[in-house]
Amino acid sequence: MNSFGRLFRVTIFGESHGPCVGVLVDGCPAGLPLDPSDFASDLARRMSGLPGTTARRETDTPSIMSGLFEARTTGAPLAILFENRDVDSNAYEPFRKTPRPGQADLVAFQKFGGFNDHRGGGTFSGRLTAGLVAAGVIAKRLIRPILAEATLVEAGGSTDVEDAVGEAVKAHDSIGGIVECRARGVPVGLGEPFFNSAESLLSHLVFSIPGIKGIEFGAGFGGSRMRGSAYNDIIVSTEGKTETNNAGGINGGITNGNELFFRVAVRPTASIAQNQLTIDLNTGLRGEVMAAGRHDACFALRVPVIVEAACAVVLADLMLLEQKIPRVLEVKEWT
Repeated sequence: MNSFGRLFRVTIFGESHGPCVGVLVDGCPAGLPLDPSDFASDLARRMSGLPGTTARRETDTPSIMSGLFEARTTGAPLAILFENRDVDSNAYEPFRKTPRPGQADLVAFQKFGGFNDHRGGGTFSGRLTAGLVAAGVIAKRLIRPILAEATLVEAGGSTDVEDAVGEAVKAHDSIGGIVECRARGVPVGLGEPFFNSAESLLSHLVFSIPGIKGIEFGAGFGGSRMRGSAYNDIIVSTEGKTETNNAGGINGGITNGNELFFRVAVRPTASIAQNQLTIDLNTGLRGEVMAAGRHDACFALRVPVIVEAACAVVLADLMLLEQKIPRVLEVKEWT
């Protein structure tokens, strides 16, 4: 339910306004050098602070509770916690009976019988992506020299991201965006036909990121408007290198040795500082609700590093399955 992966298995937990959020990473090989400071760069990219991001400021200092000894992973599960310190739950009380349009308030109430934690979106919050980013930091170190990089290339339909975000903030509204991800150095042979194809697994984990509504590989939807003679990637070497990359680095569900390339669509943030129509769950009557609280006008600004993490986690799991990563990275000599 809250876990992903077969050999490199990631479980996220926590709620937006609970004591903490975190991640449990099981199956990480023993002997990987790791220090809390290794997480700083990626976690900083996920943090708020830029114009158009939430005013909530969490330090996101990781507490590694298990699976690490003398600065090396032990092979036991890694439990990593992030305290929730900058929490203000008062603004969320009205949403118990007047669910916000576009949010998970209503479905959470219906699915869990009202026992769900509604504060800040609870377990549906983007806050939980801190754990996914932490798992990505570990995965990125395991898959070296593969390099996964994601970039926000468009926001609100414009390539001028800063201007688009500024306009949304002025209008007390929100916008989404397009994130591109490229992974270089991916070997041939990762993934399986059909249900465990590389695309299937990447899509599965990418769609776990709150607000993701679309994904395409290579030419993507544009490929449907091309002829096969133009779409087919001409092979130019026995290693599988191709002239073009319309397939996005995957054929038959299996990586082909070319650059892995996909694009992700991020929806506009659901919570906006405008009155919107809703239903009062107590009376069944129409009413209005405004999403008071602290929210991102453009959550897509913080998504690239999360997409990188998702990509790295999938690749780490696939590489372990193909035995391209050993279960013990370095044998320790007794001294």
